[in-house]
Amino acid sequence: MKVKKSITNSKGTLVSILAMLLVVLFVSCTKKVSFLTSSVVPAARGTVKIDQDKNKNYVINIELQNLAESSRLTPPKKTYVVWVTSEKNMTKNVGQIDTSSKSFSKNLTASFQSISVDKPTKIYITAEDDPGVQYTMGQVVLTTGSL
Repeated sequence: MKVKKSITNSKGTLVSILAMLLVVLFVSCTKKVSFLTSSVVPAARGTVKIDQDKNKNYVINIELQNLAESSRLTPPKKTYVVWVTSEKNMTKNVGQIDTSSKSFSKNLTASFQSISVDKPTKIYITAEDDPGVQYTMGQVVLTTGSL
């Protein structure tokens, strides 16, 4: 009889551990969002993955496909700039898309990574003449909408 109770207790403990693991997996999953279809570059596609690191910062990973070279837009621009709007309703330039790589010029694909202290609520990409602009001056090429 003691053996049966021990087996039953072990099964209950195992089920509890598995349930806790599933909860942790769902809570810590990376949020993945697709960019909306662009009217500026309709063939452009991309995704944004947002995760938190061990310091509670938000890690933003962007993967893009079929993004035309910024110099081929009308009007032509020098670069693409990534903007993040936070929960505090602040918008910040977090960097530029590197279009000088062979992968971009050959396959029109690009990757981008940045870190934000504040939780992103929207991410968008604009075409700009200056990668260091503090306020968006160019046209919005891709946007996530609300996250």
